[in-house]
Amino acid sequence: MSLIAAIPVRYPMSPCPCQSGLEYSRCCQPFHQGEPAPTPEALMRSRYSAFVLNDTAYAKASWHPATRPASLTLDDGEQWCALRVLGSGVQGDQGWVHFHAVAREADGFVVLEERSRFVAESGRWFYLNGEHEIRPLKPGRNDPCPCGSGKKFKKCCAVRNV
Repeated sequence: MSLIAAIPVRYPMSPCPCQSGLEYSRCCQPFHQGEPAPTPEALMRSRYSAFVLNDTAYAKASWHPATRPASLTLDDGEQWCALRVLGSGVQGDQGWVHFHAVAREADGFVVLEERSRFVAESGRWFYLNGEHEIRPLKPGRNDPCPCGSGKKFKKCCAVRNV
């Protein structure tokens, strides 16, 4: 099991699920509690953390009302394991973030690559939409395990998938 997926919200001294290197209490928790994210990247990281923590209410509230789905259900079968921000930027009240997120599913790992769009209104950033692609992730035996354990794949999840 990924350390990240095991982070309970009640332990603010835990590493943040967005993998910023900060404690949850100093990273995404303030946004989850209502503080506005200062940048599109901060909002995207907090949304990723919400998916890790299965915080449907925050994921939905951070979505722009014009594109927000009527209902949102997060998949309990997905275990989000890794996040890598490839780039981000802001121009006026528009922003973007390009990222990879790795999830473990019942039959292996997948990588979500997305180019997300954000808009700022009344001092608050919102997720607008994104272009994404989901593809299987096939780590090599000597690659780091995508689950975030720090072990090589062959000594971690490859053993469990045999």
